[in-house]
Amino acid sequence: MGETWGSLGSTLATFMFVFAMFKQHIPRQAWYFLEKHCHKLVSLLNPYLEIAFYEFSSNNFLRNKAYSEIQSYLSGREETSLHASRFKADDYEEVSDEYKGVRVWWVLGKKVPRTPVVYFYPGSYDERHYTLTFHKRYRELITGEYVNQVLEEGKAIAVRNRQRKLYKNVPCQAWYEKKWSHVYFEHPATFDTLAMASKKKEAIKKDLIKFTEGKEYYAKIGKAWKRGYLLFGPPGTGKSTMIAAMANCLNYDVYDLELTSVENNNELRSLLVDISSKSIIVIEDIYCSLDLSGKRKENEEEEEVKEEKNSKKSNVTLSGLLNCIDGLWSTCGGERIIVFTTNHVDKLDPALIRRGRMDKHIEMPYCCFEAFKVLAKNYLEIESHELFHEIGSLLGETDITPADVAENLMPKSDEDDAGTCLKNLIEALKAAKEKAKKNAGEEAELKAEEANGSIAKGNASN
Repeated sequence: MGETWGSLGSTLATFMFVFAMFKQHIPRQAWYFLEKHCHKLVSLLNPYLEIAFYEFSSNNFLRNKAYSEIQSYLSGREETSLHASRFKADDYEEVSDEYKGVRVWWVLGKKVPRTPVVYFYPGSYDERHYTLTFHKRYRELITGEYVNQVLEEGKAIAVRNRQRKLYKNVPCQAWYEKKWSHVYFEHPATFDTLAMASKKKEAIKKDLIKFTEGKEYYAKIGKAWKRGYLLFGPPGTGKSTMIAAMANCLNYDVYDLELTSVENNNELRSLLVDISSKSIIVIEDIYCSLDLSGKRKENEEEEEVKEEKNSKKSNVTLSGLLNCIDGLWSTCGGERIIVFTTNHVDKLDPALIRRGRMDKHIEMPYCCFEAFKVLAKNYLEIESHELFHEIGSLLGETDITPADVAENLMPKSDEDDAGTCLKNLIEALKAAKEKAKKNAGEEAELKAEEANGSIAKGNASN
């Protein structure tokens, strides 16, 4: 037995020596040719196929979406309908999966690149990849149905598990710098706590949900999968709260786009292209953001010259903004909601807020009695009170914002009960009513004086 093992060891040593000498003395091109055909021969004899999904694309800059979706799928196995053991994402760990009776295997591998590379994402510089192995006879089933289902379920798991984020655009000096920075979005507002008439809230919710389910419908009618909402009304009527409620209802990220920090139309396009799907793009106080009021100038060249002279201000033009929200560039990404807010809807260019750009116009009015009842439930945990009737009468005669109502309903100390807070609100409503009456009287007197002055001037001229 010892002689047999000794003979075998001698044979292996001789083979390794001959192999090393052969590889050293033949031309490199010939070696590559032999190696290529040896791999082909092995693949013909091997009944299994392998597909690799790399973490980064070929240019090493952008993360491969398929890799991320596979990672979510394998890491969240308990949430899926297929039969696989939980994947712990350890290097070279093998996990099996089964689809329609066909068994497949996933392996997470990595290799250290030979040359330095540049990534946009922090972390390890190893080239990671998932390898999928399956039998040849099931090639069409696995590469078609199975892989597509893995990617779809991985995307769904990532959406369910992700924490919503609030993004803001940041000025960039170089092309590789990040255009957006973010914090986690933790605003607690919902449609249930939003101070607004219930019928109006329900209509908005139905409109939002209908939009999220309309991917095929939008494709059928040949329209980009986006929808615009214009929120307008006096300050303090809940426009920002409405946006938070929309984001929480749909589980969307929020991108707060500050136009005054955008250098030009080209940078605006780059920002919008970098926005993910399932997101709400917000431009608050659009009337104050840029000079977008009034009609567009007929002489575009004159407008461009004036903008070039003032290099300190944003050079984003109305036409550039319109192209991004409703032109060809608006199709670079799907399932997006665009929200404009303003306190002066009458001063905006009609081209900016027409249907097709701002599809739904939502007026955020002063507080009504139904909105007050929502706030009373939120702040005081009451649904009825003997003072409600008086408050309802005053709300019908007085313009007061939900923000002012909420401030008066909020207890300021442990001794403040519901009755105390409601009485404070009644006093505030009476004061607002008197102030409005006084302002109306002063305005009437001013108009009368102006009219008398005009008459006197006319008589003097005659």
